Amino acid sequence: MEDRFKQEPTLLRPSAGTKYCTIFRAPKSQEESNPNAYKPHIVSIGPYHHGKPQLQMIEQHKTRVFSILLDRTSDDDDDGPGLDDYFTAVASLETDIRDSYSEDLNCETADLIEMMVLDACFIIELFRVGGIDTVMIPGYEDDPLFLTNWIVAALMIDLLLIENQIPFFVLQEIHKLSRSPYDGDRSINELALMFFNRALQRPEEHLRWYSVVAITHLLDMFRLCLVGFAPNRPSPKVKVDEELLQLMPSVNHLLLVGINFEPRKSENLIGVVFDHGVLRIPPLTIDLLTTSFFLNCVAYEQSYHYCDKHISSYVVLMSGLMGNAADAAFLSQCGMLMNLLGPEKDVARFFCDLTKDVQFNFKECYLAEVFGKVTQYRRNKWRIMWSAGIKREYFGSPWSFISAAAATILIVLTVIQAFFTVYTYFDPKK
Repeated sequence: MEDRFKQEPTLLRPSAGTKYCTIFRAPKSQEESNPNAYKPHIVSIGPYHHGKPQLQMIEQHKTRVFSILLDRTSDDDDDGPGLDDYFTAVASLETDIRDSYSEDLNCETADLIEMMVLDACFIIELFRVGGIDTVMIPGYEDDPLFLTNWIVAALMIDLLLIENQIPFFVLQEIHKLSRSPYDGDRSINELALMFFNRALQRPEEHLRWYSVVAITHLLDMFRLCLVGFAPNRPSPKVKVDEELLQLMPSVNHLLLVGINFEPRKSENLIGVVFDHGVLRIPPLTIDLLTTSFFLNCVAYEQSYHYCDKHISSYVVLMSGLMGNAADAAFLSQCGMLMNLLGPEKDVARFFCDLTKDVQFNFKECYLAEVFGKVTQYRRNKWRIMWSAGIKREYFGSPWSFISAAAATILIVLTVIQAFFTVYTYFDPKK
């Protein structure tokens, strides 16, 4: 019995709360809402889904890709790394690799090292073939794996799943060993972002080749690319009354109180600002990749204590704005939302479902100032009366404006007539 009491949990290890543990299972509450959103559909990366039958097509190609890489590096350099070099380099990282996962890994050392080597080499070769458009990597001419559109699209989604990650330092080590003239001076960060930018289609100057020190895995790197250099928390120089920190109302409600909307040019996705009655939001494209990313990124931010919660804060704001299909349609018409997902009601439902189990803290939210300013604006009774009442009632259409103008002229003439009537009564000579 004493031995049983001393056994440590394996499904969520005690060390899972440290900053070194960065790869988690999706939270159960979120998995129940979207059971297929966190499971790979075409490729297994890492131990959590390794060996599943439905993922065998890509699994069979990993050894082929590794063989092409070995042949190429040995041709480029007679002293290039061989098979033993890759396995030895990753074997030295075994303890750190195991510490990166929230679960106890039930696999032998040799199996774990082989898995990491094959997965890392597959990912880096995918980035080289799919990200460097100006160069055709030898060995992949007419390759059905990397040049088939639907496979590449599915690989992009699977590489950004919370349960389908390997530590970023493994990718760094493999990239350092396998560098070739085709890479130029590109880092693994740059290769990865060039590959994913095939879907993002963002200007290259908006992509950031972030310092590798702060990156935990590919999902985290993609998150940092979209977050940019947003502050970790509200600026201490900005004092926001806690009473003003309320969730964002719907687009329709904000329009009724006179708030306007405009798209904003920004280097990062989440750069939302509010100033002088205008809420400016960077354009967002909603498709299969971005919806999968949001689901998995929120799950990561909710699981990893040592990262900021910027994406979670952003989706809470967007969920409040899109209360129904009409709100989502308005944002599309204004150029702030490009909907490639389906009907607008599906977009509104997606954000609503996504935020059901999100733990949200206003005090640590980088959007606290925006929430506070919007609430303060709404509380201005005169502005509400003018914008929502008089403006809508009398200036909503040309005919209502003409009626209001005629009524105003009639009142002015009536006042003038009354003045002269009273004036002639007291001074009839004049």
